[in-house]
Amino acid sequence: MKRGASQKDIDHMISQVESLGLKANVLHGTERTVIAAIGDERVNGVQSLESSPGVDSVMPVLAPYKMASREAHDCTSVVKAGSLTVGGASVGVIAGPCSVEDEEQIVASARAVKAAGATALRGGAFKPRTSPYSFQGLKEEGLKMLATARDETGLAVVTEVIAPEDVDLVGEYADVLQIGARNMQNYRLLEACGRSHRAVLLKRGPSATLDEMLLAAEYILDGGNSQVMLCERGVRTFESHTRFTLPLATVPYLHEKTHLPVVVDPSHGTGHTSLVTDMAKASVAAGADGLIIEVHPCPEKAKSDGYQSMTFDQFDAMMKACRRVAEAVDRTM
Repeated sequence: MKRGASQKDIDHMISQVESLGLKANVLHGTERTVIAAIGDERVNGVQSLESSPGVDSVMPVLAPYKMASREAHDCTSVVKAGSLTVGGASVGVIAGPCSVEDEEQIVASARAVKAAGATALRGGAFKPRTSPYSFQGLKEEGLKMLATARDETGLAVVTEVIAPEDVDLVGEYADVLQIGARNMQNYRLLEACGRSHRAVLLKRGPSATLDEMLLAAEYILDGGNSQVMLCERGVRTFESHTRFTLPLATVPYLHEKTHLPVVVDPSHGTGHTSLVTDMAKASVAAGADGLIIEVHPCPEKAKSDGYQSMTFDQFDAMMKACRRVAEAVDRTM
């Protein structure tokens, strides 16, 4: 739409777009409004909309992910959920244990990571595990413990949801719904999260291309939920020295292609505690909008992912190191 287009012009154009059988998604930028017309690109009559009042131009969006693309939304999105802000000048930090084991553990973790500068608490109540004999999480009891930790510290809660039927339940307790790597292409779950009012952290699948991740995000956006963060957590390659291979070129590439903020997970991306600090610093230097880090009171006794979890002191030292990098690239933490 033209700069200064009236609300009447915008409403008229929404009506015209919908009359063509397309879905109108309104994107309000700082200077102008864009109306994304989502649907079959072969529909006749779209180009004629350029003659309507208030319309500046009609442009085809070439990327297969229409709503996630910078072609439709040039301004970088900022996602806010409670104490967590991802995008903009500050780097958001989500930290905590892989899984919620008991109330003492999660509350102690929340206090420690907040003291070190984290802006949100992570912790799994529902844990999808490769083996059916591994710890599967405390389910709703774990969610209640996360809520207690939030009450104690004020930190926003980020936790995984693994099934469409659990979205409403998890949303009662969580500030951010995390879609794990195993579920990146669980389309019913993506659609359910699209209908939710909670922010979503979408993790890249270990074998997924970036286009596939952006199209997964498109499901959530198309459902009406604009609060989406992308997470690079490493991909599976022939290398065996790390749990996964963490490709940090993902960060600037995604910033070129999408307006959605990008979070990096150096804990899963490396699988080794000793490598997390250096890869976290590298992520900040590459332009990451956020970090998600596994931290545990006693990693050697953790019920899951202890080998890649930091102690409280290690996390504090990592935060201090990352702040120096952030300052060098004109960011804050």
